[in-house]
Amino acid sequence: MSGQPAEEVGEQAMGPAFIASAASVGLSLYYFFMRGERQLGAFIGLWPPTILAFASYFNQRKMRQQLDTLTQPGTKLKNAFDSMMGNR
Repeated sequence: MSGQPAEEVGEQAMGPAFIASAASVGLSLYYFFMRGERQLGAFIGLWPPTILAFASYFNQRKMRQQLDTLTQPGTKLKNAFDSMMGNR
């Protein structure tokens, strides 16, 4: 466990994905309107949902691993709650 609140973990993981998806939207608009390459602009416009979906998947996987470490056999309930709340 990293000891970070859940909000911070989510913000750190989504930061690069958000920046990449925003850049992709900008690039898509550039190709679609400025260069007139509508097909390429539409193709690049499909990247942001994919990038954010991958980021969401990896966040969920990380949360699942943390949950699995908290609920291992032999873990006391008080220790699990303390670890979850960041009291450790």
